[in-house]
Amino acid sequence: MKSYHKLVRDHIPEIIEASGKTCIWETLSDEAYLQLLDEKLNEELAEYQESKSLEELADLLEVMGAVVAARGWTWDELTALRKEKRRQRGGFAKKILLKEVSE
Repeated sequence: MKSYHKLVRDHIPEIIEASGKTCIWETLSDEAYLQLLDEKLNEELAEYQESKSLEELADLLEVMGAVVAARGWTWDELTALRKEKRRQRGGFAKKILLKEVSE
């Protein structure tokens, strides 16, 4: 038996059982869910940084969507805020590296 303590996607228990294995799982409290979502963000970011794959970037985006919903926000609110910050401060298309600021 291998032990885990990590947040997984909704169908993972079914997938495990369909493979002939058994698993033990529980439904988290809201507080524990938010804590593990934050950990999952770090996990997915680290996996993307290692692989640079589109698949890992998609996983990161999925977890971000779950965080948005769990905190009571909407994807539209996040998108609107992103667009407003881009309008005010720009994006990253110009590849600008800030090297020094003098007073």
